Amino acid sequence: MHARKPSTLPGFALLLAGALLAAIAHAQEVDHGQWIDLFDGDTLFGWTVIGDAGWQVADGALLCESGSGGWLATTCQFTDFELDATVRVKPGASSGLVVRAGLEGHPSENGTAVIPLSEAEDATPDWREIRVTALGNSVTATVDGMPADVVGAGRARGYIGIQYHHNNEGRVEVSRMRLRPVHLTALFNGEDLSGWNVIPGRKSKFAVVDGALNITDGNGQIETAGLYKDFLVQLDIISNGDHLNSGVFFRGIPGVFWKGYESQVRNQWEGDDRTRPVDYGTGGIYGNQPARKVIPSDGEWFNKTIVCEGNHMAVWINGYLVSDFTDTRPPVDDGNGKRGYVPDAGTIHLQGHDPTTDLSFKGINIQQYPER
Repeated sequence: MHARKPSTLPGFALLLAGALLAAIAHAQEVDHGQWIDLFDGDTLFGWTVIGDAGWQVADGALLCESGSGGWLATTCQFTDFELDATVRVKPGASSGLVVRAGLEGHPSENGTAVIPLSEAEDATPDWREIRVTALGNSVTATVDGMPADVVGAGRARGYIGIQYHHNNEGRVEVSRMRLRPVHLTALFNGEDLSGWNVIPGRKSKFAVVDGALNITDGNGQIETAGLYKDFLVQLDIISNGDHLNSGVFFRGIPGVFWKGYESQVRNQWEGDDRTRPVDYGTGGIYGNQPARKVIPSDGEWFNKTIVCEGNHMAVWINGYLVSDFTDTRPPVDDGNGKRGYVPDAGTIHLQGHDPTTDLSFKGINIQQYPER
């Protein structure tokens, strides 16, 4: 792994230490984040098939009724959250909702939490509402409002999925699955720029306007005092102009301009087709993967959720997964996520792009993942 070049800004270490203390002083716990959909109702985007089970999408639901067994796993890992799912299991068959799962070994041996799901052979097939809360070392669940068994709960973070068992010609369907992170920390207090550093010598102007962090002119950068490696971050954004360009960077080198990975902000698409983004589109991983659909429009607030974990990252816009990228390239020593893998913790920063820049950001909250 390549080492990064240290910053040469005068007195940077002292500035960073002071800013970190300010960030801690202003940090506030946020009980609940925004909901994101793990299943989009149309595709297997954001999922990985484990085993030989024949997962597909039919009539707006995830469906499996063939294969000798296996499960369907999210491509993202999650830590503390609330989860809602609507599941139907064929009478006489069984399945299981898995939480904080590992991909290695058997769920009974790798710390995975499993909520067993089954229906008696003489039961009437029906959709079951499952709710799960994963917090710290605890995982609890209900099925149709009644307490449910949870087998295992040892991992601090992991994948979410649904099992397929080939007993009695099993069949399992999932019509909905969504997640809301819990216990986040506010990165922006809505009052001033405490806990943030402005890269000097640039043109952007940064101010707090009506409780939001407003960026005008450009180019420029404002970054967190803290460093973050594996995390989930959520924020609300508005573009106050037509097709304005900005970005949310992460794993940036402190004090260094536009490094790390960039989650693009640009609400523009070709013609009338939102599935053809211009310049990667809002939520695309700039230089690596375009958004598969441009969800928001200029002049309206939208929510962005970014998960960055190991070499995998994903972005949801208004709860819809628009990008899902695994970086298999060799590490780079200059922190440029457009050229290669950036493995180290870094800043989260907001971009002033050019003289037309006029965007606002608020509700900036983060959930740091525990060590592996």
